[in-house]
Amino acid sequence: MVFGDTRRVTDTIVQRFQLALEYPVVFTRDAFAVDNPALADVVARREPARRHRVVAIADRNVVDAHPGLGDAIAAYAAGHAARLELVAPLEVIPGGEPAKTQAVVEGLWRRLAELRIDRHAYVLAIGGGAVIDVVGFAAATLHRGVRLIRMPTTVLAQNDAGIGVKNGYNALRAKNMIGTFAPPFAVLNDARFLATLDPRDRAAGMAEAVKVALVRDAAFFAWIAEQRAALAAFEPRAVDRLIRRCAELHLAHIATGGDPFEQGNARPLDFGHWSAHKLELLTDHALRHGEAVAIGMALDARYSADAGLLAEAEFARIVDVLAQLRLPVWHDALRSRAVLDGLAEFREHLGGELCITLLHGIGRGVDARDIAIDRVERAIEGLAAHTHGKQGRS
Repeated sequence: MVFGDTRRVTDTIVQRFQLALEYPVVFTRDAFAVDNPALADVVARREPARRHRVVAIADRNVVDAHPGLGDAIAAYAAGHAARLELVAPLEVIPGGEPAKTQAVVEGLWRRLAELRIDRHAYVLAIGGGAVIDVVGFAAATLHRGVRLIRMPTTVLAQNDAGIGVKNGYNALRAKNMIGTFAPPFAVLNDARFLATLDPRDRAAGMAEAVKVALVRDAAFFAWIAEQRAALAAFEPRAVDRLIRRCAELHLAHIATGGDPFEQGNARPLDFGHWSAHKLELLTDHALRHGEAVAIGMALDARYSADAGLLAEAEFARIVDVLAQLRLPVWHDALRSRAVLDGLAEFREHLGGELCITLLHGIGRGVDARDIAIDRVERAIEGLAAHTHGKQGRS
């Protein structure tokens, strides 16, 4: 085209490529026992001849519960020195939702830069879902992405938050407002960490297993119902199976659901979450995430029953199983008008079009795009009547 030619010319090149992504999710026990090769194996799985630089970052709550953790990690690195180089003593950051702030992210960036962590080094994140989220975000954005190995330490993180591809932190008074989709290099689930969990955290983590069973696997829900006493008592064999099956279902959804980075607006694994996120904020995180999800599932199950999708007996069974797992199914914050704002916020989170997963029977999630506010209000009142009536009869 001659310079100065005023004719409009449009020329488009469409760039298209596929990227195969994979990461192992390893189930083990005593990951930092020197004779356990699991961590060294995943670090060296792509470049077995190299010595790899590793920085470990842990949740303060985990360090408090396992006071010898830093020494154990150092001893492990020394025992596998041919493959691992621990570049600094164990770094410790706050645990729980207080960790998910911009200040913590910026502190992580500074420290990782000081340690000269690059794309060939590894960040080992040890902690609950919140710490996995915030360390994952820092790793995903430093140098446009450094290798992250997740070591989730709670039931919730081992069966859900720690095994997927999402990272982020809370901002602008919204949960996970800032974040990325970035698959980890590997995940190590160490069952030993679960032994020191607070009873509330043990129970809260089971909510996500109930969730995925309700929308994906009726047989799994039946097993949970059958094993509810063993699960409530936190019997290791039952808990190990719960975590493993829940993780399998989550990973299968990521791989085969057709939308691993959530570009669409149908998110069945967010069942119960639209109100749960709001309840967490309204209670200033006095409710654990899993507890809020349990309440959210009870509410959406009530809505599903009111809409004629779910049988009343199935609704009652769901609420009973949640309660027998020592999960809450009601909180007075549900009566706040601000809860309904959660629908608008969830719509924004989904990209502008509301899509809520409801239940068309146990094990079958369905997408609903027309959620009536008055029906939500009736569902809240119906859930209140059901739970308060149960309490009155107990």
